[in-house]
Amino acid sequence: MTEHIIVTDEGATRTITMRRPQKKNTLTQEMYLAMSEAIDSAQSDPAIRCLILTGRSGVFTAGNDIGDFLKAATEADDGARPRNSVIFLQSLINNKKPIIAAVDGIAIGIGTTMVVHCDYVIASTTTTFSSPFIQYGLVPDGATSLLVPRMVGHQRAFAMLVMGREMSAEDAREAGFVNQVVAPGHAVVEAQKVAREICALPAEAVAIARELLKLPTEDLVRRVGQEDHFFKERMQSPEALAAFQAFFARKRT
Repeated sequence: MTEHIIVTDEGATRTITMRRPQKKNTLTQEMYLAMSEAIDSAQSDPAIRCLILTGRSGVFTAGNDIGDFLKAATEADDGARPRNSVIFLQSLINNKKPIIAAVDGIAIGIGTTMVVHCDYVIASTTTTFSSPFIQYGLVPDGATSLLVPRMVGHQRAFAMLVMGREMSAEDAREAGFVNQVVAPGHAVVEAQKVAREICALPAEAVAIARELLKLPTEDLVRRVGQEDHFFKERMQSPEALAAFQAFFARKRT
């Protein structure tokens, strides 16, 4: 378990916290696996009824570490080994327990992707959601190309996933994938209240109803595989390599 992922169990709720403040909670390969393990191990624990996914230091997550992208773009791809981010996304897709996102601050790239997979979303007024994959020569991931148009409509999905436009917490609430907008610093507290409300409901009925509401798991897994195929191809493209190098050039100036 990496030091950058904090897992705490309180009552019937497991909270998974991203904590890499010096890097705006950008996700390392080890962080993906730690979050995946925290979700997977909850599945066989009847004491855990609900999950909360959050970040610390007023930031949800700035997404993937671009250094990992640049490394992948310049190395030979081992096609037999899934990316750690995909392993994490598969854990989210296969998760059978209600999961709440408590978002306070930026949620970039896979930060937005993981929120889309949550059942209930609380965002602070400082939150912005963005999926700037196209700017890096990449494509959407995590079945967002399937889920986001279903949630917010094609036009909003195009603006977000293709044009890379940011969406504020209020716009996201209006669009339908944020439930509550709260003051900065209050997202986790409100998420804990929602978790207690969910945990007080009959567990089996919640599980069945949740499954009925969601798209079939096999559809999501299939779309993740399709996206990942194109994502890996794009990682090796001249467009992506130039975008990664430009990112680091901007950081040096």
